[in-house]
Amino acid sequence: MKNRLWAVLRHPAARFAAASLSPAVLLLLAATLGGVWALAAFLWMTVFLFFADRLARRLGLVQPQTGEDVWTCRLAAGLGALHFPLLLYSVFALSGGTGLGPMAWIFCFLGFGLWFGQVSNSCAHELIHRSDRARVWLGTWIYISLLYGQHASAHRLVHHQFVATADDPNTAQVGEGFYDFLMRAWPGEFQAGYEMESARHAARAGRGLALHPYTIHLGGAALCLLVMGEAFGFAGLIVYLLIAAYAQLQLLLSDYVQHYGLERRRIGLDGHESVGPEHSWDAPDFVSGLMMLHAPRHADHHLHPARAYPDLALSPGGRAPLLPYSLPVMASLALVPPLWRRLMDRRVAGLGRMGPGE
Repeated sequence: MKNRLWAVLRHPAARFAAASLSPAVLLLLAATLGGVWALAAFLWMTVFLFFADRLARRLGLVQPQTGEDVWTCRLAAGLGALHFPLLLYSVFALSGGTGLGPMAWIFCFLGFGLWFGQVSNSCAHELIHRSDRARVWLGTWIYISLLYGQHASAHRLVHHQFVATADDPNTAQVGEGFYDFLMRAWPGEFQAGYEMESARHAARAGRGLALHPYTIHLGGAALCLLVMGEAFGFAGLIVYLLIAAYAQLQLLLSDYVQHYGLERRRIGLDGHESVGPEHSWDAPDFVSGLMMLHAPRHADHHLHPARAYPDLALSPGGRAPLLPYSLPVMASLALVPPLWRRLMDRRVAGLGRMGPGE
């Protein structure tokens, strides 16, 4: 019995589950009980994560590639399913359902927004790249529930094809501050994804009555708004909009950080070099990497989009540049553009791949 328990605890899925589910448990306690639990949940997602990652770097802890198995596969699906009741409960609690005080409300709101933007987003990102249609739909509906369904289309059809070029709305040029990127990327991604899906939809027009994906994205968002409004009233609707906006901010911060200033060289008039590890920033951090299902191992994901998260390599061939801090910390720094530029522009220059903004 003891050996069996030890084997379970040593399984890669147990490490990923511990890192991603621990804050969810704290957030549920925070939303229910408030007080010190709200502070604890927020500190776990921020201060604890920072120091745990820094300690892991000092100790040289790195999660090895393991390959997907039934348990790591179930974990991704389970996290995806958990997203929906957790989203509902967060809106219930933050709209007054559990009597949270002002400070507890702030800590809960920030904690839930971080979890949806970092864990739910990473889970949905993993699921939309799978070959199983049910998992793709699960990931798509996670994005729809955050009022960002277009990302399921634009990420696969636009970002992966045009990353590190001016044709990708979600690639930030060197010198471009996050807020300028935000104002350009959100509508640019929506439009580019719509154009790609419309072309695919037109090609399939004679083969059936399938709905345009954006009809599902927008109709699903309208349905979510209706459900939240009916279930939790006007206050709940406002809370839901704020949570969705905060989660979307986290998602766009991730895109901003992971490709900042990296550009594929032109070949001829219209072509570009193939995507390589050098076109994504990786983060080697142990705890946040587990929590985000290896989303910070972004270079290998772009090389092999269908590769499952446990099998992603860190900086393939040593060619992907590494971020100086974990992905959540870098996302926070990106909110202060002068500080971000001071930290990152010289690193981009050192790679010899300065973008057209420099």
